[in-house]
Amino acid sequence: MNISELVNYKGLCYWFPYYCMDSLLQRVKYTGVTGPIHLFVCVVDHFEPFNGPVDLATALSRVDVWKQKYPEFASNHRDADGNPLKHTWFYPPHIDHQVLPHILEICQAGYGEIEMHLHHNHMDPFPDTPETLKNKILQCIDDYGKYGIFVQPDGKPRFAFIHGDWSLANSGGNSLCGVNDEIRILKECGCYADFTFPCLTSSQPAMVNQIYYAMSNPERPKSYNRGVPVQVGHVAPKDALMLVQGVLGVRLDKKKKHKFAIDYSDLDENDPPTPNRIDFWVRNALSVKGRPEWRFIKVHTHGGREIRWAANFGEPADHAFSYLERKYNNGESTFLHYVTAREMYNIIRAAEIGKEGNPILYRDYEVKPYDL
Repeated sequence: MNISELVNYKGLCYWFPYYCMDSLLQRVKYTGVTGPIHLFVCVVDHFEPFNGPVDLATALSRVDVWKQKYPEFASNHRDADGNPLKHTWFYPPHIDHQVLPHILEICQAGYGEIEMHLHHNHMDPFPDTPETLKNKILQCIDDYGKYGIFVQPDGKPRFAFIHGDWSLANSGGNSLCGVNDEIRILKECGCYADFTFPCLTSSQPAMVNQIYYAMSNPERPKSYNRGVPVQVGHVAPKDALMLVQGVLGVRLDKKKKHKFAIDYSDLDENDPPTPNRIDFWVRNALSVKGRPEWRFIKVHTHGGREIRWAANFGEPADHAFSYLERKYNNGESTFLHYVTAREMYNIIRAAEIGKEGNPILYRDYEVKPYDL
């Protein structure tokens, strides 16, 4: 691999310089810890059971496997509070909704929640405009609201978001998005946080391993490239949207051709969860500035296809989460908490506002459970 190939390898040129800086500051980030470590783990799924593409019968059969396998698997993995492992299914509104009731059954049993995963414009003849995009989001809110998804006690919908093809705010171009001003539109429609990143494309923001606020800019794409880190006691910038990323970085891996791996917190068949990866995620976990003892790990997957199931609820996943529970949940110096995307956001917000004590009290702090 020559220098040119290395620079462009898995999007290194877009995030690696910031990652090097962040790594140098890692020790500083976790200074001042005076109490036990609380580790929050969230699994978000770009869930596309029609991927292939396949017909409705195949998609329903895939979801049926999740209904059969995941509750049993998750029940065998408990956190410090006795809660099972939870999954957040970011389901695309632009494909058949007939599978939604089946995913809801898993959620209603206490194993996860549903959020919004939107691909838009890549099959349209013209780029989306702010108006057409807003209409698509509002239509999704209306459609999902019939099942109780996004419904809040005050009647105002709230939702988390993942952009299809990683192309938030037109970072992938018109064929994959088309709207520079997407962050503003999401915020106006009730989005509380974006969970799209990390990724290994040009869409990856320069700010890695950070929870931060991003602003819209209608004049240019990828306005989220840099932003304002979430910090205890600081007021969020007006009209900004919180971005909750997963761990991104370089780790040693003797099994790889070049003896290192680019880890972007993906649960997949090519890089299954292992103790080595678990330790890497824990070492590089994200935190809110000023609250280093609360640490956040968000991993992602594309769990709709059979090829990803072993990494989600098969033997590799069982070994990985068992290791996580043994090593990082001793009830004294470390406490493990399994959370949904919504719960992770709420705990981050509680930290930002300055809440103290047992962080698990803030699972439902701002955005309430959906009325499923």
